[in-house]
Amino acid sequence: MKVLFAASECWPLIKTGGLADVAYALPAALSRLGHDLRVVLPAYRGLLDKVDGADLRCRLDIRGQSFRVMEAKLPGTDVTLWLIDAPYLYVRDGDPYRDAGGHDFADNAWRFGCFCEAVFALSLGAADGWRPDVVHANDWQTGPALSWLSQQAQRPRTVFTIHNIAYQGWFGREAFDFLGLPPRLWAIDGVEMYGGFSFIKGGLTAADVITTVSPTYAREIQTREYGYGLDPLLRWRSANLVGIANGVDSEAWNPATDELLARRYTAASLKQGKNANKRELQQEMGLSDSVDAPLIGIVTRLAEQKGSDLILGALDHLMRAHPQLQFALLASGDRQQEQGWRDAAARYPLRVGVQLRYDERLAHRIEAGADIFLMPSRFEPCGLNQMYSQRYGTIPVVRRTGGLADTVTDANDLTLADGSATGVMFNDADVGGVIWGVERALELRGKPALWKAMQLAGMARDFSWEQAATQYLELYSA
Repeated sequence: MKVLFAASECWPLIKTGGLADVAYALPAALSRLGHDLRVVLPAYRGLLDKVDGADLRCRLDIRGQSFRVMEAKLPGTDVTLWLIDAPYLYVRDGDPYRDAGGHDFADNAWRFGCFCEAVFALSLGAADGWRPDVVHANDWQTGPALSWLSQQAQRPRTVFTIHNIAYQGWFGREAFDFLGLPPRLWAIDGVEMYGGFSFIKGGLTAADVITTVSPTYAREIQTREYGYGLDPLLRWRSANLVGIANGVDSEAWNPATDELLARRYTAASLKQGKNANKRELQQEMGLSDSVDAPLIGIVTRLAEQKGSDLILGALDHLMRAHPQLQFALLASGDRQQEQGWRDAAARYPLRVGVQLRYDERLAHRIEAGADIFLMPSRFEPCGLNQMYSQRYGTIPVVRRTGGLADTVTDANDLTLADGSATGVMFNDADVGGVIWGVERALELRGKPALWKAMQLAGMARDFSWEQAATQYLELYSA
């Protein structure tokens, strides 16, 4: 099967969130299963230097401008990579969507609208006649590509994946006009939304199949609470809406082979490996050296969605109630929350370690060295760290929402008895919920046999991408 996979970011070339991980791992898994994949994304600053031997595949005429399609291999895979090279649109300081000051680029509608037109052209054979059987588009940045395709009598099958419904690509009518979309699409069953132009709605109305990144999130986004204004449309399309949980990179996130760890370990060497990594993490984060002290790890964005403010709200209570308790935080984001964590580290020296940045190496070390991993998300389309935690024998404490609910088996009387429990869930997105979840985990940690059984059950879980890839193939060929 030939699949064109369109996304606005892709690890290891460019990443701001989980979309980049999916755009790398899912095509790679599909390729390993014998299918012909093309990943297409904009050629942002420096991307052409990150791939080996990029060659010109073709040129596209888009909105009166010449765009180059550069071809290489997605690093570490056999997947063909197409980079849409238009320096005046994509070679800029900042990330794919924002300038160096954190402000959205004023011409994002034009930048990603042109990218969508490039995807549309490639879908119809513009690259020397290669035509996909399926076009798999992802998030708002690719929605209009499926709008254009929907107007074609002969076209590939289309799949549109929602990674986070909160980000919708909403622009004014003028953006619709200057992108040259067919006027008939300015309608309630097209791209118009409350008088504006919604990029994501283009994908949601045009796709043959809509997917999102966990079964529970697929149900949640059909409600007013989680649908961000699109829940009526998603309920209307519910027969074509499927939730498929993301996988994880089983090679990169494997404590037996992870070269970023102080000491690698398996289920057979769990205690020794966890203790060695814990001591190294405590030293690196400026915490007291004690393997007996319960250590909670957090790797997150400091944002309302992630519930990181709830942890700050619960912190003083937990630290008073448990004099040995330690926290290791790796995060960045909201400036007020960053200051809150600086203040917490000053209030609790040797007990709260804080690094306000992104660091892949430290993220791995926190997963390996922590006893508990805390994720109190208000909503979570899928999440990855709760799966990483289980692979590393670290017990996730999560709110019961989205992909967290689908990938963690809560410790209750039944699951503890049958040995399937792998974590702790709490229901309420508030300070009390966080306190309850942590207290429950600490209670279980005081029962070594149950705790070890939970660790081993988590390490035995299969979160590989091959499972998700098989489910996507069924949608592609339906």
